Amino acid sequence: MEIGQKKLTHEQREKLQKAASEKGFDNYLEYLLYLHKEYGEYSEKRQNLAGQEIIDQEDKLETFFETEKGKIYHGDSSFLMSDVLQEKSIDLIMTSPPFALVRKKDYGNEDADRYLEWFKKFSRGFRKILKDSGSLVIDIGGAWKKGKPTRSLYHFELLIMLCREYGFHLIQEFFWWNPSKLPSPAEWVNVRRIRVKDAVNCVWWLSKTPYPKASNKRVLSPYSGSMKKLLKDGYKAKLRPSGHDISTKFQKDNRGAIPPNLLAIANTESNSSYQRYCRKNGYIEHPARFPSRLPAYFIKMLTDSGDIVFDPFGGSCVTGAVAESMGRNWICCELDKDYIQGAIGRFENLNDTLDLIEASPEKPYEIFPPTFGLFTEKESPLAKDGGKKRPKKGEM
Repeated sequence: MEIGQKKLTHEQREKLQKAASEKGFDNYLEYLLYLHKEYGEYSEKRQNLAGQEIIDQEDKLETFFETEKGKIYHGDSSFLMSDVLQEKSIDLIMTSPPFALVRKKDYGNEDADRYLEWFKKFSRGFRKILKDSGSLVIDIGGAWKKGKPTRSLYHFELLIMLCREYGFHLIQEFFWWNPSKLPSPAEWVNVRRIRVKDAVNCVWWLSKTPYPKASNKRVLSPYSGSMKKLLKDGYKAKLRPSGHDISTKFQKDNRGAIPPNLLAIANTESNSSYQRYCRKNGYIEHPARFPSRLPAYFIKMLTDSGDIVFDPFGGSCVTGAVAESMGRNWICCELDKDYIQGAIGRFENLNDTLDLIEASPEKPYEIFPPTFGLFTEKESPLAKDGGKKRPKKGEM
């Protein structure tokens, strides 16, 4: 191979191959193509042929905050994973990356069409740093196509890319239902009334192997009233019409029910220590924080005390505060310094984080069956154009 008019020496090829392997590439040719595409032939960010570090202010990392169990980095997490974190050193990557939304948000989301290409450098990092027994959990919301009542496929394409191109296994898909979410998108849900409200995020649970460490015994749900009655009164073992053979073991009290992959968590945090800290010091509150219970659920199910939890899109470092309060080591990385300034407030009172995790609603959330009230309302004729024409004000 030649670069310009110069041939690579054997030593240079070896150094390039080593640098490529460390950054998750199969060979140095792929690595060179990536460098050319990412940094440009004359860019100051170009890496030399010896595989030395890229010299650029954007790639420099600053340790912003530390505790006994973890630290927050300010900088690009793709650089942190490729050049700082050790191979197979992380037990759980728990994160919520910026969503690919049509309407730009303050926290730097990528356009849906460019999202997969942008995400590749993080995918390589995930592959490098995650242990074979570890898990990658990604909370990701869907997006609507601009000006149309149809959905983008970007989050499904991301899942397929992670599995097919980077060798991850889809262990299980979860769906985080936010009961407190307002009806949206307003144009299609509230005005034209041709869609129902979008209230669920996909949560992809992936791993490098089919057998990451996990136990559902750690996340059991309370028994329902009918199950409590069955345990008290007993149950006659028999074959049910569905074909399930219900044995006497069904009466065993396992201290809780195995939960479903639907996570009902209202995102209603208000007046927390984090928010008070931000308001007191004039810091910007991150507008897209996931609730503490979401990372707590997966940290509990997928890690042991002393394991390392990593959030590459740290935001206000919810993951780090939850991990610290649960006795795990942790690392957060965030590109926007404005957001991590307020994150320190989470660590001034970790009991506040525990309260957010453990607090229970006065009663369980309800999901009505889809046939509830189906025949009680008078039907209005469906719009023949499928709602393409916006209704007039009096027709809304």
